[in-house]
Amino acid sequence: MKLGRGYKASEACIGWGSFRKGLLPVPPMNLPRFIPYNRDAAVAYAHQWAYRRNPAYYDYEKLGGDCTNFASQCLYAGSGVMNFTPTYGWYYRDANNKSPAWTGVEYFHNFMVRNQVNPGPFGEVSDMNRVDLGDFVQLRFSGRETYSHTPIIVSIGEPRNLSTILVAAHSYDADYRPLNSYQIEAMRFIHILGVYPPNVQTFFPRTQNPAPMP
Repeated sequence: MKLGRGYKASEACIGWGSFRKGLLPVPPMNLPRFIPYNRDAAVAYAHQWAYRRNPAYYDYEKLGGDCTNFASQCLYAGSGVMNFTPTYGWYYRDANNKSPAWTGVEYFHNFMVRNQVNPGPFGEVSDMNRVDLGDFVQLRFSGRETYSHTPIIVSIGEPRNLSTILVAAHSYDADYRPLNSYQIEAMRFIHILGVYPPNVQTFFPRTQNPAPMP
């Protein structure tokens, strides 16, 4: 299995700064280690449930929309790690016991691009040229002031543009939908870098800081 942009799973345990610069050095021992994001599993889940609802999860379609709930399900299928921190984590136990980041567009974004080293998937704001399958795009529709939709990228064609990047989503259920078919004012991409394991705080306590981000 390969991690995004050609990284192999065995190369996933690398430092923040070097990872973001595209380098693959041997990391210092005090840098946080993480496990690779299984993009194939996330995309397979998206195809399986794009037009259906997994009974293991509540359908929020009539409570503001189900798009980020579906995005979180896909991400969990490829990561396998939740973060059960009250309020600021990323988790789902049942319809009434979940974190805001599991179903909220802005909260999802904030959790994924956080600076803290704690359990769960993490990523960075990216652009169209650096995203991979299993990454996410958030859309701000015409006439709205905030982002309100979180599809998952399931196909990327060549040449890479908004008509060849295809997504799956709930709330206006879709699979293999081109990004240029949405009437939007803005979009932002979230590239998933990896997954911190549940015991990452035990291995790397807060007093042992990771390398600073560039």
